[in-house]
Amino acid sequence: MGIQIKNLVKRFGSLTVVNDISVDIKDGEFFTLLGSSGCGKTTTLRMIAGLETPSEGKVFIHGKDVTYAEPRHRDIAMAFQDYGLYPNMSVFENIEFPLKIRKMPEAERRKKVEETAGTLGIGDYLGRKPAQMSGGQRQRVSLARALVRNPKVFLMDEPLSNLDAKLRAVMRTEIRRLVTEQGITTVYVTHDQIEAMSMADRIAVMYKGDMVQVAPPLEIYDRPATRFVADFIGSPPMNLFSAELSKGGRVVCQIQEFGQALDETERHRATQMADQHGHFSVGVRPEHLQCVAAGTAGSAEAIVELVEPLGQTTNIYLLSGDQRYIVVTDRTTVEAGDTIGVIAPREHVRAVARDR
Repeated sequence: MGIQIKNLVKRFGSLTVVNDISVDIKDGEFFTLLGSSGCGKTTTLRMIAGLETPSEGKVFIHGKDVTYAEPRHRDIAMAFQDYGLYPNMSVFENIEFPLKIRKMPEAERRKKVEETAGTLGIGDYLGRKPAQMSGGQRQRVSLARALVRNPKVFLMDEPLSNLDAKLRAVMRTEIRRLVTEQGITTVYVTHDQIEAMSMADRIAVMYKGDMVQVAPPLEIYDRPATRFVADFIGSPPMNLFSAELSKGGRVVCQIQEFGQALDETERHRATQMADQHGHFSVGVRPEHLQCVAAGTAGSAEAIVELVEPLGQTTNIYLLSGDQRYIVVTDRTTVEAGDTIGVIAPREHVRAVARDR
């Protein structure tokens, strides 16, 4: 096992920022902590790194209890949002520094630095200072310095936040390829759902100090456990409709046609996740809803409020009663003001728990 987190709690005075979380991260796994600001993801990472001491619980790395061990005794490497490079050192010296601290022979250090820099495409910049490089190049230097000594665990705290969108896409691919090739157990903190979905083997979605769902990316996308996860993952996010279970097991939903589309599996999930009053949510992704002619059997009647053509796809903003929601479809002849029917295919309708 790569990393084990057991009943981890972190309090700052009376404020609990990480609330009794437990998770096993496999050796070589790319594991992402995802959530909005203040959810506890960075604090969790800092406890794994040894930069914060847990209030309760334990951290194990490769079976060894490191809960109170200093960072230098954990065989970890870290990369941060702000790069953390030494401005007075050259690129070569920045990458070489952790090897020099470990008293590796000079010839071996040079070989390791040149190999790592070449892998990250910065071999031609070893003589430059960080100030002479772009943001993307400096981030590569930061990654090279972390990877050069082949750590057991690689911890990254929003390392791509300072880069433009195009460069972030390139760096996502490079980071994933590098850590996968080297088999390094990686914990990656981000608030960006695209980074999490595209890079992770598994995602832990955090909300108010809790890990509310831990699963592979597509499972989280297809079957979000709570309203927060459903709303946080996806652009546009999942459409959610308030629902409840009657005493006879009948589903009553804001848009009844969508509630009736729940299959037996999802109805069973609803009975397990509904609160004490029988309340839960019915969810369906915008791209799974189908626009049909008004009056089509099984469809909900809707008024088109806005059509937003985006080229490859089109967003259609709808109103059924007092409920607004979105359909994502191909190019369409539907116009604002039209009355249409909307079908929620049974295989794509989900029961979603309300947030605590």
